[in-house]
Amino acid sequence: MALALEARQAGWWTKYDDQPLLTPFLGLEQEAVAITSYSMFHVPALLQSPDYASRIIRGIERKIQSEVLDQRVAARMLRQRLLDQETPPRYRALLDEAVLRRQVGSPAIMYAQLGKILARIHDEKVVVQVVPFDVGVHASIDSNFDLFEFGEDSPQRPVVFVEGLLSNRYQERPVEVARYREALEYLRDAALSPTDSISLITKIRGTYGA
Repeated sequence: MALALEARQAGWWTKYDDQPLLTPFLGLEQEAVAITSYSMFHVPALLQSPDYASRIIRGIERKIQSEVLDQRVAARMLRQRLLDQETPPRYRALLDEAVLRRQVGSPAIMYAQLGKILARIHDEKVVVQVVPFDVGVHASIDSNFDLFEFGEDSPQRPVVFVEGLLSNRYQERPVEVARYREALEYLRDAALSPTDSISLITKIRGTYGA
């Protein structure tokens, strides 16, 4: 019910034709005090470069119109201002190593994209941990999900957002959230430390040239 009410509130994204479809997600993202993202296939939206975002969006929706594509990229870049606020949410991204090695677009796009991740880490906007290939089987079955957490004075309980091709899921029941928290703990334990993750990102970035 809370998400339905939020969906009726006007946000900056309502000026983009198809962004209202994500209104509950964007409302949660804007209000969260802590966000934890796990991704197996691509860089999370809050860390994407414009060129990388464009190719990810088109790769998922091959028949997208150019105007709509441009709108979606612009909206995604606006979302990233969240991390530059005076009091930004605590943001942690857990990335499967495949995210770094899967070439999206040209080598130059990947070089710039990994450079943007490193810059955001350096600016202390995000903590990134990479789950390396040699871990083998790990704790997450869902390939991409976000855990949103809110302040003590907020009526909103923690929510897990799971992205799908045709529909999205919002997991809000305590037992559901607890299961995702457990998966995140296992993933953090399996991942490289933040310092070692920086080293790996830098090394892989070098394979894309300058």
